[in-house]
Amino acid sequence: MNISKSIKFVIALALPLSAGFFGSLFTMSSIDSWYRFLEKPTFSPPDFVFGPVWTALYIMMGIAAYLVWKDGLSSGRVRMALLVFLLQLSLNTSWSIFFFGLQSPISGLYIIGALWTAIVLNIFLFARVSSAAAWLLVPYLLWVSFATYLNYSIYILN
Repeated sequence: MNISKSIKFVIALALPLSAGFFGSLFTMSSIDSWYRFLEKPTFSPPDFVFGPVWTALYIMMGIAAYLVWKDGLSSGRVRMALLVFLLQLSLNTSWSIFFFGLQSPISGLYIIGALWTAIVLNIFLFARVSSAAAWLLVPYLLWVSFATYLNYSIYILN
């Protein structure tokens, strides 16, 4: 089956944006209840920052996935890179489910640690196919590094 590059682009963008939307269902239901009453560190950004940052990161992830996928799946490097991409995307969504949905900062901490590792692996695997794709994931890694420290701090404070 030969999928056009424009369809691949739409799918590549839709996947992370959909994952983000699904995760936000768990997040939004907790922001005004459970999360609001947690002790947070002084460096915690205001709630309104998270939506735009994550949206930009999901778009960059989608563009990165497209750059890796655009020429097809015939290469084992491409298939492996995209499988790890899907893994890290599922960990990303799982974090929202566990941290917000189950209201468990410790579970979130374990998942975000696995997510961070998967992103590093994903950057390495994307770089073997497209350096631009790998660089597009660097802001994501930096944000998740910050989010890991924030998650840890919330766990310690509560």
